[in-house]
Amino acid sequence: MKRVIFCDFDGTITENDNIVAIIRHFNPPGWETIVNDIVAQRKTIREGVGEMFRLLPTSMKREVVDYAISNAKIRAGFAELLQFCKDTDIEFYVTSGGIDFFVYPLLAPFGISEERIYCNGSDFSGEQIEITWPHPCDGDCKTDCGMCKSTIIRRFPGERYERIIIGDSVTDFEGAKLVDTVFARSHLILKCKELGLPYHPFETFHDVIKVLKLQEATT
Repeated sequence: MKRVIFCDFDGTITENDNIVAIIRHFNPPGWETIVNDIVAQRKTIREGVGEMFRLLPTSMKREVVDYAISNAKIRAGFAELLQFCKDTDIEFYVTSGGIDFFVYPLLAPFGISEERIYCNGSDFSGEQIEITWPHPCDGDCKTDCGMCKSTIIRRFPGERYERIIIGDSVTDFEGAKLVDTVFARSHLILKCKELGLPYHPFETFHDVIKVLKLQEATT
């Protein structure tokens, strides 16, 4: 079967969670409660992220965009993983709960076509920043993800694809239940343990490449 990777962005491709970093940096009142509610799953991702960005006025667009791009650091081994996928004919998709105004610029140097990048949008036309949701949940997902990774994954049927997810947090929980292989760090490790899902821990993408090579050698 053809292998396909669905890779998270915030806290996975980047070392930090860019959404939380932006909100923490500009520090609008009330943001910490919203983050805690998202992580504890008391609020859906779409509700929480939308609420957090509404705390920021659009007059700060330039500062917000500049900070997001300059603050992010790409995790070691990412370029090598993309090359490995190219060399071994693994399809690679970015499935991100992040926002277009920082996801696209940060990925631009790596030559990933925008058709293979799924993320949320942004609207700076009003008084507050509004997040838009071009990739909502399908009828099989009821968690109001915002950018629904499990909806994307279901477009690649398990009988035709060996599906692999790489992620770290709440946006990856539902997708991890569907795939053949999970690479996890941070909150996703805790969730995999809670659900009894097998996973491979990773700190850099070099760790991911090692496991993929081993899998390739044993198939």
